[in-house]
Amino acid sequence: MAAAAAGRARRGARLSAAALLALLALALLALLALTARRRGGGGGEGQPGAPPPPLLPLPPGLREELRQRRRDLRRLAAAAGGGGEAAAGGLGCGDLSLATGVSVLGWGFTKVVARAALAGGGAVALKSVHGAGREVRQCVQRYGAPAGCRRLAAYKLLKEVTLLQRLQHPGIVQLHGQCYDSSGDPEIRVTAMLELGSPLEMIQLLQTPWEERFKICLSLVKLLFYLAHSPLGSIVLLDFQPRQFVMVDGNLKVTDMDDASTEELSCKEDNDCTLDFPTKSFPLKCSAVGKCEGINEKKNLFNAYRYFFTYLLPHSAPPALQPFLSDILNATGDLRYGINATLKAFEKVLHLYKSGLYLQKRPLLLKDYISLKGFRTVEGEDYKCWPSYSHLGCLLSVHSAEEAAAICNAQSQCQSFIITQRRTWTGRPLASFQSSLTDLIPDANAVVYIKRSASSGERL
Repeated sequence: MAAAAAGRARRGARLSAAALLALLALALLALLALTARRRGGGGGEGQPGAPPPPLLPLPPGLREELRQRRRDLRRLAAAAGGGGEAAAGGLGCGDLSLATGVSVLGWGFTKVVARAALAGGGAVALKSVHGAGREVRQCVQRYGAPAGCRRLAAYKLLKEVTLLQRLQHPGIVQLHGQCYDSSGDPEIRVTAMLELGSPLEMIQLLQTPWEERFKICLSLVKLLFYLAHSPLGSIVLLDFQPRQFVMVDGNLKVTDMDDASTEELSCKEDNDCTLDFPTKSFPLKCSAVGKCEGINEKKNLFNAYRYFFTYLLPHSAPPALQPFLSDILNATGDLRYGINATLKAFEKVLHLYKSGLYLQKRPLLLKDYISLKGFRTVEGEDYKCWPSYSHLGCLLSVHSAEEAAAICNAQSQCQSFIITQRRTWTGRPLASFQSSLTDLIPDANAVVYIKRSASSGERL
């Protein structure tokens, strides 16, 4: 009976989750329909910086929170040098009303995210206020004003839209357009149309080759360098978590900017500038203008260290590069490096890796192999190594055939290898290592390398 009850409870939980997804999808579809009806009625493509319609009587505390968020949005729009208008040629309410195949991807404290197909082809991510989200629920519990609370949450999304319009970087998800509607309602309806990405899966990343994990860390450092020197000043990601990032075509991008801040902490003395984390605290200086020096940059950098560098940088790295990586980890973990020095250290590692200068002097081993030019082996399942670019066999990034020979010698199963035409993001070729001599196929651009010890008993 207990097992049956547990089974019913699990089925009920699944049904509840499915019901919630359905409700969220219906809410988004209702928003699309509302937008379509209002396209001709004004406000459909409105400006986020425009004065809002008069508010219904609201509790004083909620009115003050709304005023504060409006002030923050106007200040941000002024600092950005504009009123928040959509970029020329961007998607608008008309495109949104024609979108199809809306499906919920996920939701958080403030927003719900869905996928939608555009009428002209392609797909986008749609962000809108999550009316049943925790921020709105907690606001309603405090003030008992659902429409005003949804408006309060909408200002966070408008802030994110404004930031995405002004910040252009490969590490920031691209804003394709927006639909803004404040036509007489006591709340704002805004939908952001963004570049579609896939969630960042740290467990999967840990299983990828070191070169790919280094790419993730390097792109993050480049993003933090940009944020430290952005057109809006130094920007801090207050909610810095892996879940705030997505992967787009193999590239890391931050997708949530509503909790970003362009303000650095004010201070009167150095004691006001302690940067606290769960396991460490760092004393900073109070500048002559009454701001904690570099606090935004340092907060971003330490979060990058504890959420990304610690897990992705050291494991299975080439042995000769490990001292350089350890120095990066120690320096960022102690905040001895700022973002400029961190980027320089990463670029040094990249140069050593791409140039092959990291390779330690070793005996030349390629002489122990017979090379057959103009042939390649039949691709198929073979012995596996870790971390491989293929789950079917042993496919690794190498600098040269000489390095591939050293790898093959170090693996007892390996009898031959081929340098493929495939290249990684650094331009290095991928080498396929095999445990037996398979059929050879003519290929003018290929070379097969076979151990002399293996070929002595084989007929080539």
